[in-house]
Amino acid sequence: MQLAACFFLGCGIFLASGYNSFSKSMETIGKKQYQVQHGSCSYTFLLPEADNCRSSAPYVSNAVQRDAPLDYDDSVQRLQLLENIMENNTQWLMKLENYIQDSMKKEMVEIQQTAVQNQTAVMIEIGTNLLNQTAEQTRKLTDVEAQVLNQTTRLELQLLEHSLSTNKLERQISDQTNEITKLQEKNSFLEKRVLEMEDKHMLQLKSIKDEKDQLQVLVARQNSIIEELEKQLVTATVNNSVLQKQQHDLMETVHSLLTMISTPNSKNKFIAKEEQISFKDCAEAFKSGLTTSGIYTLTVSNTAQEKKAYCDMETGGGGWTVIQKREDGSVDFHRTWKEYKMGFGDPAGEYWLGNEFVSQLTNQKRYVLKIQLKDWEGNEAYSLYDHFSLASEEQKYRIYLKGLTGTAGKISSISQPGNDFSTKDADNDKCICKCSQMLTGGWWFDACGPSNLNGMYYPLRQNNNKFNGIKWYYWKGSGYSLKSTTMMIRPADF
Repeated sequence: MQLAACFFLGCGIFLASGYNSFSKSMETIGKKQYQVQHGSCSYTFLLPEADNCRSSAPYVSNAVQRDAPLDYDDSVQRLQLLENIMENNTQWLMKLENYIQDSMKKEMVEIQQTAVQNQTAVMIEIGTNLLNQTAEQTRKLTDVEAQVLNQTTRLELQLLEHSLSTNKLERQISDQTNEITKLQEKNSFLEKRVLEMEDKHMLQLKSIKDEKDQLQVLVARQNSIIEELEKQLVTATVNNSVLQKQQHDLMETVHSLLTMISTPNSKNKFIAKEEQISFKDCAEAFKSGLTTSGIYTLTVSNTAQEKKAYCDMETGGGGWTVIQKREDGSVDFHRTWKEYKMGFGDPAGEYWLGNEFVSQLTNQKRYVLKIQLKDWEGNEAYSLYDHFSLASEEQKYRIYLKGLTGTAGKISSISQPGNDFSTKDADNDKCICKCSQMLTGGWWFDACGPSNLNGMYYPLRQNNNKFNGIKWYYWKGSGYSLKSTTMMIRPADF
């Protein structure tokens, strides 16, 4: 747009100057307009023309277009003058055109230089922007390349680790495969050995079975012999008990006669102390104010069952219910299950209170058990259990003891945990030898030997080393018979 404006401005200037010169030369001659088109510029000329120039000569065409009519009468001179003027004008126009062309070349060069500079500046600015953008893109590409490189390095490390792990797993699988192969070989070998051992075992079982049959025959024979011996032993025991009873009766008769001679008006102390009032236990009688030792009538709560029991109101503060007493061998303690259940003997002397009564009594509240022992030299000892109870008959009157103190041994002579009660007709011990029959008395046997306070009574230390006597293992040992024993209970909160 700037180039076109300059071009038209230049054309206008030169046209104005040319027109002024041409108008001055044409002032003396007539005024006639002519137009010449040259390129993009249009030139208008005013040519002089004399009046009455028409001639009869025909119109001759010339380089310059005539505006006059053909029939215009011009003179030759005037025509020549016009031709000279036209020739001068033409030369002038050519010079003007050259000048215009030279001026336009300079302007075009300047315009081109300006345009080139502007374009160069624009290109430089665009280049600068492109360089900045390229630098930013290069920086971003560098960051991306760094991230890609880091990620690639990380992936390579992971691949390396996976490769190492895979190699390790392959080695482990190979080792395990080898181990499995070895185990399979060992398994095959062991299977062969097992088959061989099974064959040998079958042979051994067969031989053992034969031996077992032979042993069963021998055991049957021995059982019959043992039963015969037991019958003989029972017969001998009964005879011995009868003799002991007769001896005891004779001694009682002698004592009675001596007593009657010395104090003929005295009464038996036990019978005199017998009370007719009923109590749950001796501790209850003691708390009611009855502090004299003797025979009392006891009744289990919520029942009508009554029992005669000896109450010790003197030992250790009193209130003791005596459940067993041995002192002279006057009572046979080799009894049946039913007799030990209901009780037997005389509370004034030797007796067993009864497992059923003691079981019901000790399951109502906590009781303590005290066992007093005396040997033939007059030495005394005791064992005290802080917690004592008997289970029901369905549980075979199992004994429960806890918290041992006393002078009759640091270890209880009754095996723990509690054992079931056994009699000559009810074998509940943990031995195949029927301890109650062998040791002649009902007791809580674990194995035959440790203790039995209901064993055979041997008076005056006769047969002292018999294993079936009255024994308390951890005081005098299993081969020593005692002179007297007393088992008594009392509430723990007395």
